[in-house]
Amino acid sequence: MTKPHALLRAAYPFHATLGMRRVTTYPTDLVVGSERDIYTLNRTDGEGGQIRRTNWDDEDLGDIGSGFVWPVQMIAGPDDSLVVSDEGNHTISFWSKDGEKLNSWGTHGSGDGELNRPSGISFDANGDLLVVDTMNHRVQKFTADGKFISSFGSFGDGEGQFNMPWGVGIDPNDGAIVIGDWRNDRVQKFSADGEFLLQFGTSGSDNGELNRPAGVTVDQHSDIYVADRGNHRVQLYNSAGEFVDVFVGDAGLSKSGRIYITANPKVLRSREDIDHVEVKRLRGPMSVRVYGYLMYIPDFGCHRIQVYKKEAYELSEDEIYPRPKAPTLYTV
Repeated sequence: MTKPHALLRAAYPFHATLGMRRVTTYPTDLVVGSERDIYTLNRTDGEGGQIRRTNWDDEDLGDIGSGFVWPVQMIAGPDDSLVVSDEGNHTISFWSKDGEKLNSWGTHGSGDGELNRPSGISFDANGDLLVVDTMNHRVQKFTADGKFISSFGSFGDGEGQFNMPWGVGIDPNDGAIVIGDWRNDRVQKFSADGEFLLQFGTSGSDNGELNRPAGVTVDQHSDIYVADRGNHRVQLYNSAGEFVDVFVGDAGLSKSGRIYITANPKVLRSREDIDHVEVKRLRGPMSVRVYGYLMYIPDFGCHRIQVYKKEAYELSEDEIYPRPKAPTLYTV
């Protein structure tokens, strides 16, 4: 892929609400399949969780996968598999979309190739798996079958250091690695070889500031999305780490939620009496995913998925005025 020279950002409107409390229960992450199926990684009220299969018609197609302790993230894997990180048992597991466990690896510890509460996962262009090793404050690279390749990062708040990192995203254009640095309230960007490039974000709730950033992803335009979990929102930055936009939640009732509520008069009454501004908002999102021009936000605290649609147009160098080399001064 080739990163566009610039973008005309026309709009990023709300697109759809999917799921409900009894189906997408505490969703931590999701994978969109090729047949309009959506696979949601759920946590239960206590320990455990499952992968729930739904679709764009908002139908509940049942659970697959079991034996999770505290699942964190899920991505598409080789041979149409699903790959899950589980911080509760320090493992990475591979599942078929029919629910068969294909493989699992991971040993608790701090040595090379060992894991301590793994969270973010992402495959690079070579098919190797990057794993955010949260409590070891580093990122490790493995082959898909679990063979250790390399690692980078250490504990701290300096450039290239981490304090409980969480999410990882890879730029499809140049392979750059983007890490959500949870306890440092920032995001760091590295080359495909793990060399520090830049950082952005400071503690706070204003635009561009972060409060416990969790999952991150990078789209086809090299835009960076951050699940700003402590601020209950998702923020969008460009490839240079400059703030672009913020999403706080605009959900309506999903199809499955509407069917459930209209069949229950007591729930209908409760729905009539609630604050409809607050009920739209995101609550503690742990991840954000982009498929094509659709952004999917697993709305963890509200048991649903919020979807937005990006409208942006790629511009060549001769279609836009050059970026000023110095600020423009205006006088009156």
